[in-house]
Amino acid sequence: MSGDDKWLLIRNYDLWAHLTDQEMEDLNIVHNFIEAPKGDYIYFEAFHHNKLYFVKEGFIRIGYIDDSGREVIKEIIQKGELFGQITLEKNSLNGEFAQAYKSEVNLCAFAIDDFQKLLEKKPLLALKYSKMVGFKLRRIESRLVNLLNKDVKSRLLNFLWQLVQKHGDSNAGSTCIPNYLTHEDIANLIGSSRQSVTTLFNELATDGLVTYNRREICFPDVKKIQNHYTGA
Repeated sequence: MSGDDKWLLIRNYDLWAHLTDQEMEDLNIVHNFIEAPKGDYIYFEAFHHNKLYFVKEGFIRIGYIDDSGREVIKEIIQKGELFGQITLEKNSLNGEFAQAYKSEVNLCAFAIDDFQKLLEKKPLLALKYSKMVGFKLRRIESRLVNLLNKDVKSRLLNFLWQLVQKHGDSNAGSTCIPNYLTHEDIANLIGSSRQSVTTLFNELATDGLVTYNRREICFPDVKKIQNHYTGA
């Protein structure tokens, strides 16, 4: 694939849409396209790392190994998202791993030093990036607070509402989002068991809050799921 074709793939996403060819060249993206088969680690125990990654196709699991040797999943990243040194601070990924999940993944990578130089020249890009990172960090913080303070059902409702905000239309009467997560994935992300998540999904379906199959999760009444999330 030629450099121009690769740039077109990146420019399909808003964050990169307004970069010139020269700015793309400055990021050295063309020379850093990565393909990884399912199960491969993009990085593991990343104590010294200075790269950002952009997911072109596929899914990435982000997690770490806790003191008991248990794998803890923090996020599942999908097409169009960034991961790696998102705070642009070197050596801030202590113990974190990133693994190709579900299928082969296609990524592009670039050094944070190159990206910082570009941000200095492109205020609009810097603003978009700061908003993206802020949203990501708030979402992770919200999930951690819920893990500490909420019961499993409340954590699941919070997680589903975040999915609606991220992938659906939170202002619509009803909305459907792609179902790229198994019940086990959701259980890992909300600190529960697969059995509990399955039971709760069945309860939510009975209450008319969700319908789901392997392809999508639908919310027949978005306001209702929001009210349950907020306790209104």
